[in-house]
Amino acid sequence: MGQLDGDGRSKEDVTSGSGPSVGSPTSDPVKYGELVVLGYNGFLPQGDKGRRRSKFPFFRREKPTGIKRSRHYVVDTPQHSKAVLDAQVHSISYTLSRNQAVVVEYVPDEDTDMFQIGRSSEMPIDFVVMDTVPGDKSGSVDKTMQSTISRFACRILVDRKPPHATRLFAAGFDSSRNIFLGEKATKWEENGVIDGLTTNGVLLLHVKGNFVDGGAKPLPWREVSVNGGLYTMRESRSAPQKGKKMDMESCILEDGSMIDLCGVTLLWRSAEGLEKSPSRRELETLLDLVNAGRPQCPVGLNTLVVGRKTNSLDREPYIYLKCGHVQGLHEWNPGQKKGTESKERTCPICMTIGPFVALTMAFESACYCDTGALTHAFAPQAVGMFAFVPCGHMVTAKTANYWANIPIPHGTKGYLAECPFCATPLEGSTGFVRLIFQDWIS
Repeated sequence: MGQLDGDGRSKEDVTSGSGPSVGSPTSDPVKYGELVVLGYNGFLPQGDKGRRRSKFPFFRREKPTGIKRSRHYVVDTPQHSKAVLDAQVHSISYTLSRNQAVVVEYVPDEDTDMFQIGRSSEMPIDFVVMDTVPGDKSGSVDKTMQSTISRFACRILVDRKPPHATRLFAAGFDSSRNIFLGEKATKWEENGVIDGLTTNGVLLLHVKGNFVDGGAKPLPWREVSVNGGLYTMRESRSAPQKGKKMDMESCILEDGSMIDLCGVTLLWRSAEGLEKSPSRRELETLLDLVNAGRPQCPVGLNTLVVGRKTNSLDREPYIYLKCGHVQGLHEWNPGQKKGTESKERTCPICMTIGPFVALTMAFESACYCDTGALTHAFAPQAVGMFAFVPCGHMVTAKTANYWANIPIPHGTKGYLAECPFCATPLEGSTGFVRLIFQDWIS
């Protein structure tokens, strides 16, 4: 990971965006916003490299790269049509039958920039994403796991002029600048315009209210079409019947909007929203204030230190997830037979039996819902300190409450609240617990 500036962004991010084809070469690039991959707490386990990263800054390109719809026509074999064979022309082919297809041509748009997201490592993809595995990601990735993310999942078009409206569309163009929707893909014609959905769907969730003050509420998930229309969810991700069109809703991303690509979930933060969010430096200051309080383990009577990465076992804080008491790693555990391994322990303070996990600072600032007052949230009485259950990521109250009430798609038609820093599904009645440092209680 590159060297960080004062806002916690790598210098590579600031000067060149998220990859060779994304950044602006100007000395003062215009930033549209940022996509954050939920579940990684600031960096990928193998490191952020090239077009595969845990967050993707959007900068205005040196020259516009956007496209707009031009014309459409019916052909017998789309693979042999002029637009499809011409690698300089963007086109979308909708196969209606073996002998008929509709080809839609696109022309350059001087007013927009286009960015593409998908699993493919081919150059048309600006941001390469992989399936997010919940929990600890220090181990090796199971490469035998079949991905459900499309190779060319979606594309985003951003207006180059303020207010830089950012629109999401299903499906991305391949190396030949083509998109093919096969005969079995869901497609339809309305008012002379053909449209369709991708196999596993591209989902979009907007929020009502301001993300940065923690008061935002999630709106229902919608599915985005190839033309950017919004529809209610299908019965399952790949069901053939499309949902109801939501004419009053838009594919324009807002601060806090989320995109789900059936295997990975992305959070959109606008440039204006990021300016109001805590920086990496502010989060480190917050952590320093916690450690400056010299929290003590009531069992080992040693000072605990919440580290930025890893800690020595004798000083690392652990949390009892049922009661919230924070202590060090100790052997005191009545009721458990010696030599047996279990995550269930008995808290020596209140005798509550429950999971006992390491306490970890949540550092992905884009996922925080608090404003500039964040550095004052952790008072000596530990007011406002919470941890997600069962992973133990430490955050502020507003952030914990917000993410515990956000439904993230799981499977073909299920939803679960999850920790945005490790993608672990949340448990318990609230999904988080208030931290109690014993020697800080008044």
